[in-house]
Amino acid sequence: MFSEISAAVSGALWIFEKFNAMACVEFAATLGSVLLMIVTFPLSLFWSFKVVQEYERAVIFRLGRLRTGGARGPGIFFVLPCIDSYCKVDLRTVSFDVPPQEALTKDSVTVTVDAVVYYRIRDPLNAVVKVTNYSNSTRLLAMTTLRNILGTRNLAEVLSDREAISHAMQTSLDVATDPWGVKVERVEIKDVSLPQQLQRAMAAEAEASREARAKVIAAEGEMKASRALKEAADVLHQSPAAIQLRYLQTLNNISAEKNSTIVFPLPIDLVSYFVNLKGGSEASHVI
Repeated sequence: MFSEISAAVSGALWIFEKFNAMACVEFAATLGSVLLMIVTFPLSLFWSFKVVQEYERAVIFRLGRLRTGGARGPGIFFVLPCIDSYCKVDLRTVSFDVPPQEALTKDSVTVTVDAVVYYRIRDPLNAVVKVTNYSNSTRLLAMTTLRNILGTRNLAEVLSDREAISHAMQTSLDVATDPWGVKVERVEIKDVSLPQQLQRAMAAEAEASREARAKVIAAEGEMKASRALKEAADVLHQSPAAIQLRYLQTLNNISAEKNSTIVFPLPIDLVSYFVNLKGGSEASHVI
């Protein structure tokens, strides 16, 4: 028991001594930097005062450690020469194109889809400390996310429901990049490319469907026209004078057109007389 206590005490002393040594080194480096700034005054002002724009933030490290107080900016901030380093982070929205990704849909169809992603830095500290290159990491993650989402959709959904795919991709990217301090604002599907053989097959299917609908519509029109002709024939049969009026109307329509057709009006009664005469002679021959 005494050996365990002594080991714990010695470990605590070693940590305390190491902490004191590090604190002494940091204090000495800070003091030397301040003395250097004083000696080189006013030239040191050009090294110590930095400026960041309204859309930028500066993350400062002192002897490799992140300084407290968060990111600096916008405006002027102060750094000590030789011991302070800083990294600028742009807070504006950045857009990039996702290269065309070839993926297999849920119904085993190969499609090529490309997209565009809009993102911005929400937390500059996490963007610098927790990821090496947030821009490149976001691009790679966007490509893999697009392929994964396409694998869960049918071809009809990919072609007709792009908004749902964009929203699902944005939600997945936003959740994945949140620890990096990145906010994915918008994702848009740009184009969906299909293989040439599949395009020809779909075009043939659409053409056959249009032709089938056209035939059905034409058949329905013929049926309606036949019914109308039957009704018109019934009306003309009930009124013999209507046949003469229809005959005169047809002549009027023909004469109104600019053509070389010569029309000889022939009374309907005369035609009916010859028709009846012919019918009587045929009946007498039969007898």
